[in-house]
Amino acid sequence: MSVGDISVSAYIVPTDAPEADGTFAWDSTTLVLVQVSAEGQTGTGWTYGSVACGTVIERDLRPVLDGRDPMDVGGAWSAMVAAIRNIGRPGVAGMALSAVDCALWDLKARILGVPLHRLLGRVHESVPVYGSGGFTTYGRQQLNDQLNGWVFDQRIPRVKIKIGESGGTCRRRDLERVREARRIVGSSAELYVDANGAYTPGQAVRVGHGLDESGVRWFEEPVSSDDLDGLRYVRSRLGCDITAGEYGYDLVYFERMCRAGAVDCLQVDVTRCGGVTELLRIAAVAAARGLDVSGHCAPHLHIAALAAVPNLRHLEWFHDHVRIEQMLFDGTADPQDGTVAPSNEPGHGLAWRQDVAAPYRVS
Repeated sequence: MSVGDISVSAYIVPTDAPEADGTFAWDSTTLVLVQVSAEGQTGTGWTYGSVACGTVIERDLRPVLDGRDPMDVGGAWSAMVAAIRNIGRPGVAGMALSAVDCALWDLKARILGVPLHRLLGRVHESVPVYGSGGFTTYGRQQLNDQLNGWVFDQRIPRVKIKIGESGGTCRRRDLERVREARRIVGSSAELYVDANGAYTPGQAVRVGHGLDESGVRWFEEPVSSDDLDGLRYVRSRLGCDITAGEYGYDLVYFERMCRAGAVDCLQVDVTRCGGVTELLRIAAVAAARGLDVSGHCAPHLHIAALAAVPNLRHLEWFHDHVRIEQMLFDGTADPQDGTVAPSNEPGHGLAWRQDVAAPYRVS
């Protein structure tokens, strides 16, 4: 038994409206898809990154997978990590690694004919989610419609909006939008905010006092996730949880963040951190520090893996990625009372809709 065909393709999907957070604006999202075949089965993984991720897969990762046993995912992962040593793992190479690792886990489960969550050792029957969007470009009606849709239509009791507009220079509007969000969702829903690293530590603390007044429970990246001292400073002075980690590409990054006492909950992104293989190790490191783990974006690629994480808090039900994944895959999940259940079909249970995706293909 050995790995057979490996195909890579990239797709650019326009957003349904202009979007921005505290430090970036965008009008499209790129998905890089990898499919790995063996024994008449195909495993699928993906990442949301540059088209260049596909080049890394083709030139650097494909050669070390040729002839490998698809059952030995750990061995394949180690070989891929070694293959990207000299080009640098953080960034594009790390995303490429992650996409392939996810595809290999999906492939292994499909060959065995079992759901991926069973193969990994499910701990949770379902995974809690929080609605995520609330972009700084949204007007009042857009914000109202999105928050109402999550809380009252889908009964998701946790929601997050973006703040830190224009690099943290619009703090008054930030707090006005937070108060408006609280008014919309009422007192029973948990309210989260994400500054995407827009503030200085001092700014974040001053804004954070206003967030505390609105009952905000989760303050994501109040400062740059690279500023561990700043995160720890903000954490020591506010009542809400401080969180970061979405830009972590290896285990050492996350261990350093945990050791610094920088966060109350560790975010991890399976499409960046090294795939399912590394995500499970990261969760163990967090558990050793008494921290929960929260999945960042790419919701349908996280569900099975997070169901196997004992110290799970929740998963980000991110507007852009939910929309894309529901467009381009069959078998996607639908939140029920704030949770999603892992598929009981083999692998992660998703089927790529090539016909629908074709108009968005760029490579």
